[in-house]
Amino acid sequence: MENTSNTKLSVLIPAHWQSWQNRPEWFFNRQHTDTYELWYEGRYKRAEIWQKKVMEQLVSKDKRIKTLLEFGCGTGRFTRWWKDIGIEATGGDISPLMLSQALQLFDGDLVMADSHHMPFKDHTFDALAFITTFEYYKKPVQVIQEAARVAKYGIAMGMMNRNSLKVVRRRIQQFFGKNPFYVTATFYTPQKLIKIIDTALKGRNYSIEWTCTGLPKWFPVQQWGLPYGDFFGLYVQFNDVA
Repeated sequence: MENTSNTKLSVLIPAHWQSWQNRPEWFFNRQHTDTYELWYEGRYKRAEIWQKKVMEQLVSKDKRIKTLLEFGCGTGRFTRWWKDIGIEATGGDISPLMLSQALQLFDGDLVMADSHHMPFKDHTFDALAFITTFEYYKKPVQVIQEAARVAKYGIAMGMMNRNSLKVVRRRIQQFFGKNPFYVTATFYTPQKLIKIIDTALKGRNYSIEWTCTGLPKWFPVQQWGLPYGDFFGLYVQFNDVA
C-alpha cells in the first residue's frame, strides 16, 4: 500500500525544491526515498549492526549525554535506535519526503530544517549526531559550528570512509550513470575530518576519539583504530563546559 503522506508531499513539492545547496539531491526524489528503509533491511543489515556498535561505544563513554539531536535523520533509522542506549533523541532533516516516513516510524520529535541554520537555542541538547549525512554539506565548517552551538557536551559523527574500496566502486558506478546516491557526497578520512573540526572549533577545549569498521566479513577483526574500512565513527567531547 502506498504511503499517502509521501504521495501528498511529492505533489506539493515544487520542482525547484528538489535541489538543495544549488544542486539536485537524491533525498528529494521519491524514487529513492521510498526504498531507503529497504537498504538496511537487506544487504546493509550487517553493516548497520556494526555502525551502531561503534557509535554506542563512542557516545556512551560521555556519561553526560542524555538528550541528542540527530541532523540528517532521514527516515529515522538511527534516530529510533538511540533510546536503546538510554538517550532521548530528536530528529532533524531538510527532506520532507524522508521526514514523512520518519513520522510513521518514529514516536519522538522531528523538525524540518537546514543543518547550516539549526532552529534551536544554544545548548538545547546534550549532543548532536550526524550519521551518514555530513558528507553532503557544502559548508562543513559552518555546520560543525552550528552543532557546537546547539549541543552542550559533544558531537557524534558516523560516516563513509574515503579509505575504502567501496568508494572507488561507487565512483566507477557514477561514471556509468548507475549510482545517484553519492554524486554530491564528499568522502572524508578521520584525519581530514579532524582538520575541519579543528578549524571550526578554534578556541574550544575538546578531545576527539574515532574508530573504524566496515571491514570485509572474512577479516579477523571488524573494528580497529586504523583509518581503513567502509565506515568510521568519531566523537568530539567538549571539555570546557560543566
